Amino acid sequence: MSETSGKHVHPDLREAFAVWARIGLLSFGGPAGQIALMHRIVVEEKRWIGDARFLHALNYCMLLPGPEAQQLATYIGWLVHGVRGGVIAGILFILPGLITVTGLSMIYATLGNVGVVEGLFFGLKAAVLAIVVQAVLRIGTRVLVGGWTTALALLAFLAIFVFGIPFPLVIAAAAVIGLIAGRRTPAASTKGVAGQAGSRTVRDEETLLGAGAVAPDRTGPLRGAAICLALWLLPVAALYGLFGADDVFARIAGFFSTMAVVTFGGAYAALAYVAQEAVEGFGWLQPGEMLDGLGLAETTPGPLILFTQFVGFMGAYRDPGTLPPLVAGTLGGLLTSWVTFAPCFAWIFLGAPFIERLRQNAALTSALTGITAAVVGVMANLAVWFGLHVLFGEVRAVRAGGLELDWPVWTTLDPASALLVAAALVAALRFKLGILPLLGGAAGAGLLLWGAGLTAA
Repeated sequence: MSETSGKHVHPDLREAFAVWARIGLLSFGGPAGQIALMHRIVVEEKRWIGDARFLHALNYCMLLPGPEAQQLATYIGWLVHGVRGGVIAGILFILPGLITVTGLSMIYATLGNVGVVEGLFFGLKAAVLAIVVQAVLRIGTRVLVGGWTTALALLAFLAIFVFGIPFPLVIAAAAVIGLIAGRRTPAASTKGVAGQAGSRTVRDEETLLGAGAVAPDRTGPLRGAAICLALWLLPVAALYGLFGADDVFARIAGFFSTMAVVTFGGAYAALAYVAQEAVEGFGWLQPGEMLDGLGLAETTPGPLILFTQFVGFMGAYRDPGTLPPLVAGTLGGLLTSWVTFAPCFAWIFLGAPFIERLRQNAALTSALTGITAAVVGVMANLAVWFGLHVLFGEVRAVRAGGLELDWPVWTTLDPASALLVAAALVAALRFKLGILPLLGGAAGAGLLLWGAGLTAA
């Protein structure tokens, strides 16, 4: 690797491969946990990029359909090593979870019981929650630099958690507010994002990437996007042409391709849409099985939207045609992931070069400053949502007088989870324990508690 600026280094492709593989293996806990993990490794530990560049990329990914964490990994991979770096980062972020969900789907289809697996990952949830809380605090203290950004973060949290306002509307409103604030107070609107990254200057932000970093260009990303679009759409067209619209694989390809372009806000936004169609429309699953699939995805690394792979697996497993059911299920699951993630690479390669060119555009910077503030609120909402489901066995949706929020059933508090979460928070926030020791220690403790019959898993 080449030295760039003081202690900052630009990684060679081999190091980047190892780092993205590590991130893929450790990316538990849904989008909030994965974004927190990436920030900790890429920004804090490896110092490939600074806070401003990280948040600039995250803001763009928040505007896209599909899993924002996987797209963020692809964006950063592209930023550091071009198209091949984006492909490596995006694939390695998915691969561990894809393999794990395939195996667990096979176990579920044949045995119908994944309680042991849930028990093995019991402790990991506590560690992930601690990492998410740590990331919200760390990012929040760096980007909420003015009264209006703090207020906007709080409003974004309340809009989603209390009033159930759709995620895209929250982000769009934040962009408009940021644009208005930027026109009234230009310096304040860029202070937390473009003009300052911790103690680093804008020039420092550029040199963090080093001489070997990608220089945004038109031809490479456009060519990469065109290849991704072809790899996505041509197989779908071939399935419809060869087998017809009623074939289970054609239905899987068509349905999840549609989902990939219409579901904004990540996996949680996609859940209701997929559940309704998969259960009521196609009859691939029973309602309870949909929750089982979500549980599988929540206890494995990788994007939470990998629950769709379980749906595709079960759909093809139960309608295998001339294929053995497990073979058909495996192909159905892999096809689902293919058409879900292939568009994500295209969105990054198409848009990222232009987003990078506009980093110094005052209007865009102001809008993205508003989105950055709202993202802190969104991450806080995900942290609270995740925490409720880790600590309590039952969480109910409360709707009254315009309010729409999740509220725990206090009698279902899991003491073992509470103990593990408290210990993980102390380890992460007080003693600054590293990611691997934190995850390993929590997983070991969780396994011991589950083996002793003290958990709800």
